[in-house]
Amino acid sequence: MQLSTRGRYGLRATVELARSFKTGPVPLHTIAEHQEVSVKYLHSLLAILRRSGLVRSVRGSGGGYVLTRPPSQIRVSQVVRVLEGSLALVGCVEDGSFCDRIENCPVRPIWVGLSKTIESTLSELTLEDVVARTPESKAATTMYYI
Repeated sequence: MQLSTRGRYGLRATVELARSFKTGPVPLHTIAEHQEVSVKYLHSLLAILRRSGLVRSVRGSGGGYVLTRPPSQIRVSQVVRVLEGSLALVGCVEDGSFCDRIENCPVRPIWVGLSKTIESTLSELTLEDVVARTPESKAATTMYYI
């Protein structure tokens, strides 16, 4: 299993918004620069997150994007699911009609167990947890002296 850039970049963008939750909207170009993602692609990811109700856009001077809830109330699994869809490794985990062999498949329990572990791990973490585990960006902590 491999997450697409949608899931990876979108999660990084929401973590960026979580870092700035108390300071206000973050301009699109700032998120793109900090996360090294193109503005165009990031705009499309934030549009998906906006439609899902996880982020909102603020217009005008000083505008940008903000989370709709505190980072402590947004689970990593929510963000990834919005951008990637199901977290199940294979279709038969969520859909019993996916395969005719579901009752006798020797490997389905492996996929079910792994899918539950992924879901559990991502559901336990909030954006606040991720921010707390992440060192500040190098640019934000570097001091320059003349």
